[in-house]
Amino acid sequence: MFRKILIANRGEIALRIICACKELGIPTVAVYSQADQHSLHVRFADEAVCIGPASSSESYLNIPAVISAAEITNTDAIHPGYGFLAESAYFAEVCEACGITFIGPSPEVIRMMGDKEAARKAMKDAGVPVVPGTEKIKSTVTAAGKAREMGYPVIVKASAGGGGKGMRIISTPEELPAALEVAQNEASAAFGSGDVYLEKYIPVARHIEFQILADRFGTVVHLGERECSIQRRYQKLLEEAPSCYLTPELRNHIGELAVRAARAVNYTNAGTMEFIVDEKHNFYFMEMNTRIQVEHGVTELVVGVDLIKEQIRIAAGEKLGYTQKNIAIRGNAIECRINAECPDTFFPSPGKLTTFHPPTGIGVRVDTAAYTEYVVSPFYDSLIAKVITCGRDRQEAINRMKRALEMTVVEGVKTTIPLHQKILRDENFRAGRIHTRFLEKF
Repeated sequence: MFRKILIANRGEIALRIICACKELGIPTVAVYSQADQHSLHVRFADEAVCIGPASSSESYLNIPAVISAAEITNTDAIHPGYGFLAESAYFAEVCEACGITFIGPSPEVIRMMGDKEAARKAMKDAGVPVVPGTEKIKSTVTAAGKAREMGYPVIVKASAGGGGKGMRIISTPEELPAALEVAQNEASAAFGSGDVYLEKYIPVARHIEFQILADRFGTVVHLGERECSIQRRYQKLLEEAPSCYLTPELRNHIGELAVRAARAVNYTNAGTMEFIVDEKHNFYFMEMNTRIQVEHGVTELVVGVDLIKEQIRIAAGEKLGYTQKNIAIRGNAIECRINAECPDTFFPSPGKLTTFHPPTGIGVRVDTAAYTEYVVSPFYDSLIAKVITCGRDRQEAINRMKRALEMTVVEGVKTTIPLHQKILRDENFRAGRIHTRFLEKF
């Protein structure tokens, strides 16, 4: 097992990793920016190193500073969490060159699955259905011809990234030139590459992802799926596990294909295969996230596996202690992301939390790094907390979430709690009639 783990992240995910390390008996090192000097991950880690100013480009994305912190603290492994450097193949290579274990897949796999064109090809070769689409678009003329072949609507996507950046839905030929230019510019600014491609757009679809774990000895398992269809501008707001839409047969089928695909690309550690599922239960591979997901907690609650501990054990060279037949889904879990945003306009609402009281009670889990007097910084993500509830069935998980949100007190900033409460009351949501355009429609 590792001597010491540095956490190259901040906020609730840094705390989550510290918790896992403490249970495994591994000392931890927190890195932090000047804006985060009073953060809880700094307080609860065994050591802490300031790596730069508030700007993430000068701190959490500053690879030399992160590596230097690891070297001066005699750290032999780095956990990247999610965001920042988590899917940087270059960072994983630098760790490797410095004799530090990167807790995640290999640089080669990160690079392959981060390139949407290469990922699509790998999935096709593995026999996994992919959404009809193109290679990288070289010109507007080429794009117009491909869009005409596929039929409108289509969606333009950034080849080098995700999270809604560099994405535009195109409904008519007249919209294509401007949408293509905007997407290319946005992708270039966000990912350093303006490469984009087109896919057939499926207007009424569900976003369903499968959690994968793979060790270095050839054991690959899936831990069921998460329904992530409640979104705003391609950003997830509410997730649940399992999906009430999948039949047991379809769950097994997609899960088997996800495992096959992970084996085909020699994947190790934790990862997520993301799919689009249409109204006729046709499913298509969308992308793979080569890291732990924000919403990993809902899977942990229904499967009973600590995904962060498993990441660490796998990276340390240990075998998974189970196979697919040992994985069982019990009950349901729902997560609401509580962000410091206006619930109507989603405009950021940074500031100091004058009061923060998270919910408690049976079946409630809160992943947060916030506290009363905590400052939601304008420099980083606006997430305050992830409230997760579980129950014997979906209805009980929903009722517990309603109760939990009523008990959550956040003062000093606006939050998305009122929006989540509206969603939970909606009869379509409660009946499971959801899709990726749910907020727009209802």
